[in-house]
This record gives sequence, C-alpha cells and structure tokens, in this order.
Amino acid sequence: MAPENTLAAFRQAVERFRTDMLELDLHLTRDGELVVAHDATLERCTDGTGPLAALTLTELQRLDAGFHFTPDEGRTFPFRGQGARIPSFRELLRAFPGLRLNVELKPDVPGIEDTFAQVLQEEGALERVCMGSELDTVAERLAARLPSACHFYPRDALAAFVIALRSGEMPPEDPRYTVLDMPLYFGDVRLVDTDFLQQCAARGKWVNVWTVDDPGEMRRLLAEGVGGIMTDRPDVLRQIMDAPSKPG
Repeated sequence: MAPENTLAAFRQAVERFRTDMLELDLHLTRDGELVVAHDATLERCTDGTGPLAALTLTELQRLDAGFHFTPDEGRTFPFRGQGARIPSFRELLRAFPGLRLNVELKPDVPGIEDTFAQVLQEEGALERVCMGSELDTVAERLAARLPSACHFYPRDALAAFVIALRSGEMPPEDPRYTVLDMPLYFGDVRLVDTDFLQQCAARGKWVNVWTVDDPGEMRRLLAEGVGGIMTDRPDVLRQIMDAPSKPG
C-alpha cells in the first residue's frame, strides 16, 4: 500500500483496485489553500510538527508525507525521501478527472465553504463530489452555499436520523442531506442491515459505511445491498467484488 492521503495512495486505489470513489478530508493552509489531509497536526503522517494550518501550501509541500509509513511495523520505511507530499485539493481534482469524490471539510473556519465552492466551480468538479462535514455548523453553511450539490449528513443530524429509524419512529426529514456516511457499529450494536438499508432507500437516502476492512463484513454488506463501503483495504474489497458468485 502507500502513505495515506497522498497521490500515490489514491493512484494505487484507482489504477490497481478500480476504486469507484475516493473519500478524503480537507484542511485550509495559512495562505487559504485547501489540502488533502485527515489530521489537523503534522506529526503522525509527515516529518513536520505543529498545526497544519500554521503553514503555507509551499511550506507544507516541502514536508515528507511518506516519512512515517511502514508496511512491516517499523522495520522499513519505503516512502521516506521518495517525494511523497501533501497534495492540494486542486492537484487531486486534476489528477483524477471524472472520478467521483466524497469530501469532508474538517475545520470550522469561517469561509471554508466559499473557498471549497470556488475550487469546485473553477475545476468543473461540482457534479462529481458528495460533500459535507462532521460538524453540523459547517455542513449547514456548505448546504446553503451549494444547495444543489450532493451532501452527506453531519454528526448530530445523522445521529437523529439513525436513532429514529432504528427505533421504529419517523426520522426527521431534511432534504439538504441525501447520503448517510456512517459507522457499521456503535459499540457492540451493528447499525446497518438489510431492513435499515431498505428503509433508507425508501426515503431516497444512500448509505456508505466506514471503515470496513474485515472481509466477512464486506461480503455481508454487499449481500445486504449497501451503497458504498469505505475501506483502508481496497485490495481486499476488490478481490471480493471480483470473485465469481456462488450458484444458488
């Protein structure tokens, strides 16, 4: 595999494992550029330190985004010094033209939705992106800024919808959000099954489940009719999806 949120990792997922959609997170740099990164700090994935937002795009892209990646529990670090870097959102859009994306805006920074909308419109990518934020305040601003786009539920609205549906109650309707990006389990409780998926479909909702790396759970979700599976093991998921169906 390859260091997370680098173009090398995304290319591997798309070219080797024929991924249908990329899931990614965005942060803002000090000079107002959107970059692809999960963490707000630099220590876990790069040789840098401190908050990502304290650096400009140029400064961030001097860091080694492959520095800590190890496929063998620390015995080797094959991507160190190999040019892996934090990509800008524009770079990613241009590297994968036409590919669908699921994009989360991470920080609650005033105006981040405007910067995001501007990049999408300038790159002609609005129709291939489903967007949102875990934070309800950011998701609401984003839905107001791009009302015709695909939006996934933020945390509190998602919890209210899922709890109501699983309790047999009428879930709150919010036409702004059409996609549920949700965990498979809450504690020991499995949240997604055939009945849940059918009820969501009846309400015009698409369900993506994260983060599923277990082959057995992948097979079960596919059999139940899940909309999408978010995984750190696209190789395993592709092997399962390409396996011939058993008769009967």
